[in-house]
Order: sequence, then C-alpha cells, then structure tokens
Amino acid sequence: MKKLLILLVFSIVATSLFVSCSKSQEGKIVIQIGFENHPGEPVTDAIHEWARLINEMSDGAMEAQVFPSSILGTKNELIDQMLAGFPVITLADGGFFADRGAPDMGITMGPYFFAEWDDVWKIIESDWWQEQSQILQSHGLKILASNFIYGNRHTLTTRPVRTLADFQGLRLRVPNNLAQIKGTELLGASPTPLPLGDVYTALQQGVIDGVENPLFVLYGGRFHEIAKYLTLTSHIRLITPWFTGSIFWDSLSPEHQHILLESGYQAGLINNELVAKSEADFLDMFRAAGVEIIEIDLGRLQSATSGFYSLSEFRNQWTPGLYERLAMIKTGH
Repeated sequence: MKKLLILLVFSIVATSLFVSCSKSQEGKIVIQIGFENHPGEPVTDAIHEWARLINEMSDGAMEAQVFPSSILGTKNELIDQMLAGFPVITLADGGFFADRGAPDMGITMGPYFFAEWDDVWKIIESDWWQEQSQILQSHGLKILASNFIYGNRHTLTTRPVRTLADFQGLRLRVPNNLAQIKGTELLGASPTPLPLGDVYTALQQGVIDGVENPLFVLYGGRFHEIAKYLTLTSHIRLITPWFTGSIFWDSLSPEHQHILLESGYQAGLINNELVAKSEADFLDMFRAAGVEIIEIDLGRLQSATSGFYSLSEFRNQWTPGLYERLAMIKTGH
C-alpha cells in the first residue's frame, strides 16, 4: 500500500511538472513549495505570503504554489525531486544538510548548541555559513532563505517526562537524520525516525511514546489528542532554511534568482513575527485541550547531552576545530 501511495505521489508531481513546463513555455515559471506543516501553523501562513511576494515582485512572471501537509511527499522525497531538476522548494535543517553533503552543518542540530537566538543569527550571518551553503550547492541543493525561525523544540509524550530518568526507554519520534538520532540517544530515549505525516497513527498504535518539535507543529499535527504531556525541553533552537535544487536554480535568470532570495528573506521576517506572537497562544491551547505542561531541569538535560560534540560519528566527519570555531563566532571573537 505504501509503495502504491509513493508511486501516486510521484505521478502527481510528474504531471504537475509537465503542466509547469507548459506554463513556462508561455512565459510563466511555476514553482511548487511543498512541506510537512499544516494549515493554521505560522510557517504555513508565512509561506503563503512568500508565494504572494514571488508573484508580486515578478509581475506575474513567476507563480509559487503552496502544498502543505506533505501533499507532495516526504522531505527526503522532495529533496530527491529537486536533485532530479523539479521546480520544488522545501525546508530542512542542518541535520538533513549534513546527510546531503555538508556534514559540518549537522552541528547546528546538536542539543543546546544555541544558548539564545542571537547565537543563531551570528552563525547564519557568518562566513562559515556561506561556505557551507556553497558546499551544499555543489551537492545539488541551493539555500534560498536562512532566516526562518522554526522555534524551540519541545517534547510531547503519552506518559509524563518530569526528570532525565523518565527518558529511559522512551520511544521518541525524530526526523531521519543522524544528528537528532544521536542527540536523542544521549537522553536515554530510543529514537524512532518517522516522517512527520506518520506520527499521529504511530502514536495511536503505540509504535512511539512521543514526538519532539516546536509548539505549533505539535499542535498543528493534533498529536495532543493522544499524547497529553508536554515537557518544555527546549533542546534545539531551530531555524529551517528553505531551498531548491541547483539544477532548477541554475535555469533561472539572475533577475528571477534575486526575486526568490529577496522574497524569501521578507517571508522569513513575516514568519518570525508570527512565531513569536503564537507561542503563548499555543501553550494556552494545549492547556485547554487537557495537556499537562511540565517544566524540567534543563541543566540536567544539557549535562546528559554534552558528549554529543565529541562523538566519533561526528568528530570523524566534521572539519577539525569546528566546535571551537563556531564557539568563537557565537561569542563575537
């Protein structure tokens, strides 16, 4: 059944690509923005604004179509489409980029790597980030916008997690990338990689005991209907760059490339305002839905995961001195 669904998705995408190409011959470039988030989430609203800006700034020469809720496929399926030249945009993070040719970017997904949001901006505005973006582009993926705050990742579970010990044996859904798998293991939990679209059913069936993500993602996925304990772990401050394939990017004129970059940056600013305004509201909505909000000793979690940055899986992949270089950038030296 799953294989049939995958074939159906690619059939739909292939048909859409044919239509897009036909429209391009008439002078319009049609781009599909696909992602896992649902309508009503801040990021979805921001992406609709991005689509509007693309159309407006190009005087209708470019059209962006928005496909939330994994309609176009999983993140990895979308990346595969990009590498094949499809006019697709999606979002990912350093963990996925690490597995797609830029291993140093995985460090940004390390637990408690960013102490505050100012640290995040110092990193993405640095020469190091530009270097990594160029490496990623050489592997077929072009970052369009890096300034989208996704939020602090927290943990929603079917049984309460009040202390570090409560993570032991917890089957926790994580994205399918090495950085988050290893970070979860250091907490004592059992990481279970799954597409976000499969999480609700997995919770229902008891395949997993919980899921971690920013508040609006957890609520938007309706996971709180099954998992009634929200632990404010804040284990990752997450930005989610939006990107497309290098093949498609290289096919665009410099003018159209500039439009994608400028409109993406403006959409990021809109997104960040929406995220900041929504966090308190989402906590209230969780409470109203009968979810217990749990404060946890973050110092204990930080201590438990501090060994992440010396794991051989990463030290053998990362450029020597990477952790130290980024620490200097964060401190302004």
